[in-house]
Amino acid sequence: MQKFAFLSLILVLMLVTSSFRQQQPKEKLNWLTLAEVEAKMKEQPRPVLIDLYTDWCGWCKVMDKKTYTNQQLIQYLNQKFYVVKLNAESRSEFTWKGKSYAYNPQYRANDIAVYLTAGQLAYPTTVIIPSDNSEPQPIAGMLEVKDMELITTYFGENKYGKVPFDSYAKRYKHQWK
Repeated sequence: MQKFAFLSLILVLMLVTSSFRQQQPKEKLNWLTLAEVEAKMKEQPRPVLIDLYTDWCGWCKVMDKKTYTNQQLIQYLNQKFYVVKLNAESRSEFTWKGKSYAYNPQYRANDIAVYLTAGQLAYPTTVIIPSDNSEPQPIAGMLEVKDMELITTYFGENKYGKVPFDSYAKRYKHQWK
């Protein structure tokens, strides 16, 4: 009898844990390379969000764990943006808009990072390139979900260049959790 009770308990535990595992799988960001983004921009222009980070940056890791795991942000970025994760200290060569960028020992960073931040290197930096492929808009520092919601909807809903950001921010009502 005890053996039957024990086996029943094991069966119930297995069913409970398997039902937890069958919950909705979490969506992930569709990270792309700069080359992939450039090709996609020709077909379907969208704003580009570049997460500029370094391996040693603590706040970059906080953003990875707290900001870039928010499901509402992930869904919005995957729908409205092309997203790139770019190590500012990469020794790889990058091409953007027909220009090549390589590691620059003077800055201890890749020249693409220098270009994207207008020479104001700070980590993390979130860079938005508007859908018209105009100049990069760098935002230095750790951004929480509420900050990203405001910034990404400003660019994702094509308010950039039409409505001053300060006016947009004053009227914006946060909806993401």
